[in-house]
Amino acid sequence: MSHDSNYIRQAEATRVRVLSEALPYIQQFTGRTVVVKYGGAAMKDSSLKDKVIRDVVFLSCVGLRPVVVHGGGPEINSWLGKLGIEPQFKNGLRVTDAATMDVVEMVLVGRVNKELVSLINRAGGKAVGLCGKDANLIKARPEGREGIGFVGEVSSVDIKLLESLVNSGYIPVVSSVAADDTGQAYNINADTVAGEIAAALGAEKLILLTDTSGILKDYKDPSTLIAKLDIQEARALIDTGIVAGGMIPKVTCCVRSLAQGVRAAHIIDGRIPHALLLEIFTDEGIGSMIVASEFMRTAVSFSSQSES
Repeated sequence: MSHDSNYIRQAEATRVRVLSEALPYIQQFTGRTVVVKYGGAAMKDSSLKDKVIRDVVFLSCVGLRPVVVHGGGPEINSWLGKLGIEPQFKNGLRVTDAATMDVVEMVLVGRVNKELVSLINRAGGKAVGLCGKDANLIKARPEGREGIGFVGEVSSVDIKLLESLVNSGYIPVVSSVAADDTGQAYNINADTVAGEIAAALGAEKLILLTDTSGILKDYKDPSTLIAKLDIQEARALIDTGIVAGGMIPKVTCCVRSLAQGVRAAHIIDGRIPHALLLEIFTDEGIGSMIVASEFMRTAVSFSSQSES
């Protein structure tokens, strides 16, 4: 009995310590917009999915203004298979012909988006599902490379609807489908959509949930995680090949958003339970944080320390 009591007291003490450590961050970020790109293992594993949903609702409850952007590659592949359509990729991009585009839109807008909205609402949040077509939130244009079909880029972002929703306490959940001026639908990379929305909203943070620890000096060794860097350092890592493969578009998307006014961009491991809260509300964080400049990085650190 005594052992149980000690365990309970220790668990409670840990909980109180964590809450106390979170306080200065909650004070610093209350009222600020945080754009979360949700994907990877955290989207496929039901236990991780539940924790991400709870984290998003937590952010909303303590005064932050979360906006969720999602893709859904694995579920798209599953439905293509059910319909007898072979998934094809070219230079890392999904080849999106007219039939594939119909499936992409059906899965992302009709299934994945509404499931996330439902889960957030069940967890106590107030979520609203959107895609780029709603209120012309995102205008698309062709990505441009030959042979990839209806793969798009972000041409423009109109944030009036998003601002109206977050100002009213809602959590927008945005799928990465948008249309061009003729109404043709395009499949757009969800990281890109998240970065452009974060920039248009002047977000405090852009957070990409991934299946890696963050930016690593040696991609095989998680202990080589680079916890903080600025735009110049991030670009140098791409130029020297340390950032390579699928990490290049993620880092590039972060750099673009920072250049347009986002204060900090984070690449974190969505396979870790409660990764969002660990990155935002603890002194150490768990992923890689990129800021616009060395001066700004110092200012961000000083701000956190002065409030601790």
